[in-house]
Amino acid sequence: MRHIYKGLALCAALVAGSTGVYAQEAETDTLDKVQVAFRAVDKQDLMGGVSVIDMKEMAKKNYATSSIEYIENVVGGVNGGLWGYGDYLVVVDGMVRDANNVLPQEIDQVTLLKGSAAVVLYGPRAAKGVLQITTKRGQMGDLRINAHADMSIGTPISFPKYLGSAEYMSYYNQARINDGYDKNYSDEEIYNFASGKNPYRYPNFDMYDSQYRRDFTTRYEGIVEVTGGTERVKYYTTLGYYRNNELLKVGNTKDNFTSRFFVRGNMDVKFNDWLSAKADANVTFYDAFAAKTDWWGQAATLRPHLVSPLIPISFIESTDKVSLGSVMNSNYLQNGFFFGGTQSNPTNPYADAFAAGDNKFVSRQFQFNTEFDINLAALTQGLMFRAKYGIDYASTYNQGYSNSYATFSPTWTNYNGPDMIGSITQYGEDKKTGQQYISDSSYRYTYNVSGQFDWARTFDGVHNVFAMALANAWQTQRNGHYHRTTNANLGLQLSYNYDHTYYFDFSAAMPYSTKLPAGNRAAISPTVTLGWRPTKDVLKDTFVDDLMVNVSGGIINQDIDITASDNEDGYFMYKTILQTGGWYSWGDLEGGAATEFQRGDNYDMGFVKRKEFSVGLRGSLLDKLITFDVNFFTSKMDGMLTRATSLFPNYFTQTGYPTSSIIPYVNYNIDKRIGVDFSVYGNKKIGEVDLSLGVSGTWYKSTADKRDENIEFDYLSAIGRPLNGLWGLKSDGFFNSQEEIDAAPEQTFGEVRPGDIKYVDMNNDGKIDDNDRVFLGRWDTPFRMGLNLTAKWKNFTFFAMGNLWLGGHAMKSDSYWWVRGTGKYSEVVRNAWTPETAATATYPRLTTTNGDNNFRYSDFWMYSTDRFNLSRVQITYALPSNLFEGSFVRGIDVYVGGSNLLTIAKERKILETNIGGAPQMRSYNIGFRASF
Repeated sequence: MRHIYKGLALCAALVAGSTGVYAQEAETDTLDKVQVAFRAVDKQDLMGGVSVIDMKEMAKKNYATSSIEYIENVVGGVNGGLWGYGDYLVVVDGMVRDANNVLPQEIDQVTLLKGSAAVVLYGPRAAKGVLQITTKRGQMGDLRINAHADMSIGTPISFPKYLGSAEYMSYYNQARINDGYDKNYSDEEIYNFASGKNPYRYPNFDMYDSQYRRDFTTRYEGIVEVTGGTERVKYYTTLGYYRNNELLKVGNTKDNFTSRFFVRGNMDVKFNDWLSAKADANVTFYDAFAAKTDWWGQAATLRPHLVSPLIPISFIESTDKVSLGSVMNSNYLQNGFFFGGTQSNPTNPYADAFAAGDNKFVSRQFQFNTEFDINLAALTQGLMFRAKYGIDYASTYNQGYSNSYATFSPTWTNYNGPDMIGSITQYGEDKKTGQQYISDSSYRYTYNVSGQFDWARTFDGVHNVFAMALANAWQTQRNGHYHRTTNANLGLQLSYNYDHTYYFDFSAAMPYSTKLPAGNRAAISPTVTLGWRPTKDVLKDTFVDDLMVNVSGGIINQDIDITASDNEDGYFMYKTILQTGGWYSWGDLEGGAATEFQRGDNYDMGFVKRKEFSVGLRGSLLDKLITFDVNFFTSKMDGMLTRATSLFPNYFTQTGYPTSSIIPYVNYNIDKRIGVDFSVYGNKKIGEVDLSLGVSGTWYKSTADKRDENIEFDYLSAIGRPLNGLWGLKSDGFFNSQEEIDAAPEQTFGEVRPGDIKYVDMNNDGKIDDNDRVFLGRWDTPFRMGLNLTAKWKNFTFFAMGNLWLGGHAMKSDSYWWVRGTGKYSEVVRNAWTPETAATATYPRLTTTNGDNNFRYSDFWMYSTDRFNLSRVQITYALPSNLFEGSFVRGIDVYVGGSNLLTIAKERKILETNIGGAPQMRSYNIGFRASF
């Protein structure tokens, strides 16, 4: 039977899933304690809705450049945030901070707090989940130094494909004819641009050409850690630096770079048996230098025939002393060339890169926090008091130089035979102020403070009791914001377990929010969790090594969603707004100003409530052949604010001029989420090879459970539809003749001609308008799964991970696809509709208008974002320890790896191509880690 169980278990490891609470448990057992809200718990007592990643173990086999990189590959619950919620709170060492200010090499563990019971103690601002980062601390022992160095190169994956000048002109002529106009370019002009005989007079400016960019980018990183200490004092310090360049090499862009230098340190001091303290500090200097050219942005918009970036001086007639003098006075001649320009394009991105100046983004972050732990066992056994305080200060600004420069527009002649420049028109002038500017200066100041009493006791060896009383607050002040972002709450936790078998936990918070009216600013957020470990009794001595079943429910009162598009901070939304505006004219031609109501008051406004129920299942089988964790969750975000017009008489709103409304914001809308996260790890030793295969993922569905609606057609209702739904028209091919248009329903989206998209009249009212929109699909990805494989053989470790996305959609709605007016033409226009290609065309007719009928959301432009990415592969080799016998070297690991290596998808070209920005990169790296 045991062999049968092993076979079944191994199959399950390959096909099943669950949120791997212990992502690295199969290979190592380094995590004795897991950091949760305001305390650490034994691994075996961890309840559901929590996942943890042992970053020290991950770093041994996987190099990453950011603290949250690849977390969805090793644990479940990450999909559009945690459990489908965005805006999760980031907590670093107990302080609210930025995840991007910590590198993976600095981290001990990352804990994902997903369930309501797991986050409630952090207060209202944590209602959508917490990503908790715990950095490394000093270890008792002799001085130890760890060094890490890495070098990587990045190569572009894909570039957009745009038409050259001659082809653009031909298709633009086609667009003109489609609109009933004459051609814009003659056949001779098109021939001249196509021939390439004079690329300066007939330019074909391809901004993606290899002459303007490097073949690859480089990134260098070095980090040193120092740790050690005694029973009384332990210390840890790390410092590091990285720098990377960019792909462009035009002008000053060749000097573009991003760099980061940091120093982090902490100290743990035990003064005596009842008093200990911790102190942490971090300083980060971040700089990003760039020449002032919007190269990638203009690469998506600047048509190739409009301007020649450089023109040879040799083309100017020697007798034209005036033109020659103007050009020679330029400060920016380039090896016998001058900057080209036109009246409509007096600058060009190539010239910008040399002469427009530069900008350096500067960021400085300073962080400090301290903690005091007082053992109050003298008062009662097991009682502790802990107090924490932290301050963060971050400032950013831009500094640099803005210069102007001259460009020259030649007038070409060929009366003497070859092309020559007969005269020059200058646009702009060379001007360097020499004055450095400082702009966009901003700051952010955050303080964190908390105090708590902890009481932990074990009675008769089986009754384990824990209690916590907590006060927690943090506040962030930003420039440009009058109101500070504030989180304040009291917390209470009561936990009990009998012999690590039966568990009960009650955790609650009392949040306080000044966004709400007096009298409603405080509330109670209760959560209850029950757990059972059946392997302690009914499943004892079976193939099930460990099994934890838990059920949790709770209500979290939050104010994150007390906000609106016209009130980002969300304060005073319960109050009436009156303002002077509008003007009434009377019959005697006299007039008077009107006082307008912008909204009414609602002094009953309350918190938005996250109401949740979840079930978790975690354990291992067959001597940890398989470890697993599954969480099912269903939750509602109840009381989202809206101005519910359906609840009030229509005379509460004045339409026409001036508009006025006394309808207030009310707690009305409800969002619903349901889903499951999972992680399964199969672990097996085959001969000399240790194998670990992990499958982690999340599926969730989010719907509008309640909405303020007053709609005519049921299919337009948002209720029961995904929150991030994609809505648009249903297409029905192209109109192929005027007769088809005349016989079709009335078209209301502008002029329609043969070759335009035909839409379905969903409500059969005889016209095509916005009432014919339908739900087309989900913007987001409902199912996301990560795979990771570790294979160890002797001193070699092979690691690979990938991601799978299923069920998401997007729209081809950028300028690459929606080609209109005088925009730049991409390769997609080659399949445009014409009377000759009507049977095979896959793109609507070209037009020089805005194309309002064609360029709107519809299933014609929708595509699937389903894909599998091979996101990381790394091979690590640990040099034999006997090489370092008798030396100060403890060990050296070397590794090679690659990231973003492969995408398998039906729409791979779209998914891998960036429009208007730098290209996506595929990177390869090599590095080493050494311990001394």
